[in-house]
Amino acid sequence: MVIQYKCPNCGSDMAFDSDSGKLSCPNCGRQDNIEAFPEENIQRKLDPEEAKEYHCENCGAVILTEANTAATHCSFCGAPVVLADRLTGDLAPAKVIPFTISKEEAVAAFRKWTRNGRLTPRGFMNGDRIKKMTGMYVPFWLYDIDGTADVAAVATRVRQYQQGDTIYTETDFYDVRREIDLSYLKVPADASEKMDDELMDKLEPYDYGELKDFRMPYLAGFLAEKYDYDDEALFSRVESKIVPYIDAFIGTTISGYSTVSYTNKQIQANKSKVYYTLFPVWMVYYDFENKEHTFAMNGQTGKVVGKPPISKGKVVAWFTGIAASAFAVMKGISYMVGGVLW
Repeated sequence: MVIQYKCPNCGSDMAFDSDSGKLSCPNCGRQDNIEAFPEENIQRKLDPEEAKEYHCENCGAVILTEANTAATHCSFCGAPVVLADRLTGDLAPAKVIPFTISKEEAVAAFRKWTRNGRLTPRGFMNGDRIKKMTGMYVPFWLYDIDGTADVAAVATRVRQYQQGDTIYTETDFYDVRREIDLSYLKVPADASEKMDDELMDKLEPYDYGELKDFRMPYLAGFLAEKYDYDDEALFSRVESKIVPYIDAFIGTTISGYSTVSYTNKQIQANKSKVYYTLFPVWMVYYDFENKEHTFAMNGQTGKVVGKPPISKGKVVAWFTGIAASAFAVMKGISYMVGGVLW
């Protein structure tokens, strides 16, 4: 099913506006609250070709999509369309974080970010080589996790004291046990096969206070993907993400000792609740020295992640500067203590 949102004023296609949080008409400027948008202005069309072919209600053109696309644009007339049958049933998201950064704001923020690269080539830093910037909703699973940790350790306290000319070292040994209840809320994991997991992890954190119940109009004007991996398939990755935090927390409960040696550490994590959620991401494709570099921007906070190119000349100059500064400091110290440094 193809869904398009028609302006009640002029009949143009409306799209979600990140500044106002409303459906906005680019033709007449009308804005409507998503919750109160007139049902008669929502065009729906069933299509028997469920897999990859749809038809634009505007111009009748065929819309060819990949199987996991859930929202896109008509490549002929540019109308934003939502493929509703890919967002229903088991594929229906529970929550969405809407875009709060417009494309113009994203371009400006990315250009500002490129200027902060101390070791990037000079031509990269001007930020005017953006080849394409695409706003898309990326599928994530959010996990509420309950669990327990059963920990056993041998700990010591060491103290030294002196009696007369003799220095004594006293070591006390302790058996330590901890039984800890664990609770982690909304641990994210991206569920798209196309997205680089490391890149998506670095976009965190998102402000979960802005989570909304999912409504299709939020997708109008943006691309969207449905999940490739269900919550069961990704749970092991989520467990690996929280293990360092669990270890750090366990460490805070065993303090005041000179040494701690663990003899047993059993951690059990269980899903208590899972939310299928769409996160806003600006994908930035940057052309530099005949090579396309891919970056991602958090569509809620403006945080940019990715690996920019590095200037070898700047790296050499940077290390040379550090070496020269270190030499100058050492030489100054040597003069202060009366030595000679060659």
